[in-house]
Amino acid sequence: MKSSWELAMERLDAEDPDAGKALTEEQKNALAEIDSKFDAKIAERKIFLEKALAEATEQGNAEEAEQVHRQIADETLRLEDERERAKSNYRDQI
Repeated sequence: MKSSWELAMERLDAEDPDAGKALTEEQKNALAEIDSKFDAKIAERKIFLEKALAEATEQGNAEEAEQVHRQIADETLRLEDERERAKSNYRDQI
């Protein structure tokens, strides 16, 4: 007799048989390349926006500094979402 856990795992396998497949080195490298690309984009935006933040802070403009802080957070989140979509699209193709 199978345990409820084993039965649940069988149902999951039946729903998505590719879910447990190990990635090849080529696939791992492709996903790492996507990560690297988006890490660079995030770093580029942070550098640019941190300059704007420094200028706003230097001028004593707290309102603009807060706006730049929000922009940094928003753009980082947007790029992270883009990264996950790109990785998901790649996984869907394999």
